[in-house]
Amino acid sequence: MEATVESLLADRFGETSVRADAKLTPMLAHILARRTQRNYTADPVPDGLLDLLLFSALSASSKSDFQQASVIKLKDPGKRARIAVHFQAMPWIGKSPAFLVFCGDARRLERISTLRGHPRKNDDIEAFLNAAVDAALALQTVILASESVGLGCCPISVIRNQMTTVAAELALPDGVFPVAGLCLGYPSGKGHVSMRLPPAITVHTDSYDDSGLAEEIDAYDRRRDARHAMTREQQRNPAVFGYAEFYGWSEDKARQAAQPEGASFAEYVKTHGFSFG
Repeated sequence: MEATVESLLADRFGETSVRADAKLTPMLAHILARRTQRNYTADPVPDGLLDLLLFSALSASSKSDFQQASVIKLKDPGKRARIAVHFQAMPWIGKSPAFLVFCGDARRLERISTLRGHPRKNDDIEAFLNAAVDAALALQTVILASESVGLGCCPISVIRNQMTTVAAELALPDGVFPVAGLCLGYPSGKGHVSMRLPPAITVHTDSYDDSGLAEEIDAYDRRRDARHAMTREQQRNPAVFGYAEFYGWSEDKARQAAQPEGASFAEYVKTHGFSFG
């Protein structure tokens, strides 16, 4: 049966009250139905196709046309293995047919400024944010481009948790930092649509208003649990938090945020090119 706006929105948000009175184009249908894929066939991604997808990614918007995104194609199996070994729970990092690392690159603009005789450090919080956003825009663009040709994708932000290893394997100079990796390949299964938070709390008109947050989150937790319930074994760190009688998305994310990751990334960027002044 052909998808409709109503069916796609119900899949994405888990509720039938989300409405959009607009024509459904193929691109909109594709975006609404997109799925993260972590399991792939053994078929390789052709080099020519991968390059075309990257050229599409680098056609994304860029802050002030500074173009502060760089992409590293990780083809050396040894490098892949030395990074993947740190993430045993995510075997697709080492096994996906293709793996890319999208980097924010503040170094290039700084070098260009010196070449043109206008030297300036590109190391403050604005520079970091501009480079990170450029890389994120390129990352999302390559995901949509890849899915349009039948590939599946899985972004890997966790690589930032192993900055010493990642920086060494990719020979990252100061001013260049990973935003996320990306697994690519032809999906071996259908995957599932990840239910998103309700627009009632993520879309605001004229001013920010989260007065209904508690009620909306509780309802979202229940909808999401009805579709993809987490088992008792999936509850995070019960030694610290105990076991919850009902373990929804918000409890899972609150526990995850209570034990923040990425300390090595923060320290890395502070000592490798960014003053955050």
